[in-house]
Amino acid sequence: MPNMPVSNVSRMDNDTLAMLQNKQASNFVSFIYIVVTLVNLSGNGLSMWVLLFRTFPKSPSIIYMINLTITDLAVGLALPFQIVYQMQGYNWTLGPLMCNTLTVIFFTNMYCSILTMTAISIDRYMGIVKPLRVKGRRENTKYAIVICVLMWAVVLGVLSPLEMTDLTFYVHELGIITCFDVLKKNMLPSLVHWAAFLFALFIILFLCPFIMTMYCYIRIIWALVKSPQSKPKGKAVRLAFTVLFVFAVCFSPNNILLLAHTVTKLYYGKSLYIYYKMSLTLSCLNSCLDPFIYYFASKEFRRKMRQMLRLQTFSTADLTDGPNDSFFSGRTGSNGNGEYELGQRRVSQGNTSF
Repeated sequence: MPNMPVSNVSRMDNDTLAMLQNKQASNFVSFIYIVVTLVNLSGNGLSMWVLLFRTFPKSPSIIYMINLTITDLAVGLALPFQIVYQMQGYNWTLGPLMCNTLTVIFFTNMYCSILTMTAISIDRYMGIVKPLRVKGRRENTKYAIVICVLMWAVVLGVLSPLEMTDLTFYVHELGIITCFDVLKKNMLPSLVHWAAFLFALFIILFLCPFIMTMYCYIRIIWALVKSPQSKPKGKAVRLAFTVLFVFAVCFSPNNILLLAHTVTKLYYGKSLYIYYKMSLTLSCLNSCLDPFIYYFASKEFRRKMRQMLRLQTFSTADLTDGPNDSFFSGRTGSNGNGEYELGQRRVSQGNTSF
């Protein structure tokens, strides 16, 4: 959440002015954004091609991953504008509409990514821990599409104040126009509305999904550890820990500092914005880490990616993994159509397990 001036005039407090003039922090964040943009667009571009045109059938997991890749690509396309803005000394020159659009894209990416990863964790949980209760229904891609549409609607609804407010602000002391780094208090009618906005962001879009994701993956890890099948479970457990680690490191600092900064700014006149600004780089890192998780999580994804890149060699893991070894297919025994198998039936080569 950006700094909020005490009144609606452009007089800034010293902390805000210091942040806007901190060239070292700005250059550091810009460098991270440049790296993230390059890795994001190349990695997610390849991932999207594989997911859309090389991976069949389109199971619910694939739908969720396509949705996650869309959000990642969106932030990758928006970051260059943020990089230019920061390298110009936080001087926004593209007008209010572009500022609003890019801000909404940035936050939509973060919260849609959180909700999508939660949906994937629930899908994995139902496939591994409760397979018989949802057999048939969870293979229906229509449910996954509806869930994706609903999560976009919820996120855009919560972010509506950012869509309808001029997020640019002229700072007389520096002669610059900021974009979402300084907000007027009258963006929302009262402190009650600010509290409701903060509650929706932190509790509904972050904390609840985070708790659900933690619970699902802890239960998944426990179920896999207890499983008598030893070949795939070690890799799946490590991947579950990796997903938890990425979720916690990329999203937790940013949202916790969002809460802390907004409360201290509104009620105590203090600012933690420089730390919040730094934490945004972690939330962006998630957008370029997702393709690597896909790659190491799914044998079939690795195959398709290698075929696309015309690489004929296979890793040791590819040679030793069983045909059903796919964490994102969610079952220690699953066929290409995503159905949970109680037996050890092998998968025909014509099916794709993802």
